Amino acid sequence: MLINNLPIKEQPRERLKEYGVDSLSNSDLLSIILRTGIKGLSVKDISNNVLNEIGHLDNLNNFSLDELANIKGVGLVKAMSLLASIELGKRVTSIEPHVNMYFGNYDLLHQTFKQFFFGLKQEKFMAIYLDSHKCLISYKIIYIGTIDRAYIHPRDIFREAIKVSGSFIIVIHNHPTGDLTASKADIQTTEKLISVGNIIDIPLLNHIITNGVNYNLIIK
Repeated sequence: MLINNLPIKEQPRERLKEYGVDSLSNSDLLSIILRTGIKGLSVKDISNNVLNEIGHLDNLNNFSLDELANIKGVGLVKAMSLLASIELGKRVTSIEPHVNMYFGNYDLLHQTFKQFFFGLKQEKFMAIYLDSHKCLISYKIIYIGTIDRAYIHPRDIFREAIKVSGSFIIVIHNHPTGDLTASKADIQTTEKLISVGNIIDIPLLNHIITNGVNYNLIIK
């Protein structure tokens, strides 16, 4: 059935107008983003194809442009609309880090920086530099790839800390698998950074593991 053939009250745009966006199902929201169907498939059919393919709405961000475009009825243009909507949502809900932003707790810090890790399929390692009042000076991506002690060298992290006159450092990296358990390499990297930080008097406050949604602290 074409979406225009549905009763007015059941059409996604009309339901949004009448009852508000909170009343819409995931299929309804996708239908509004995708806008139109194609020959033989209504936009509702295509929306359901997307949901069936991804399994769960949270997985949508893990699909590439080509993977989305290959879902029956989607194609390149609709896939672009989906990815653009996801990115816009991330930007609306994110907290933009700025100089002098105070980080008195890890919940706020993670809420601010998780946007840089959400949906990534490879590991990213970032250093965050704070002043003596635990306010943000700057942050820097140290490495992207597979986290290994051979690639995360203290000099790369502390050189920048000295350059910006940092008083404290927090490092954060993601586990693309979603598992927040610290690996042996994570713990060894943390221990080395603690040791160097104590020697040059720029302490490592913590090492955060994130999956872009939740987080775990290596230093308890």
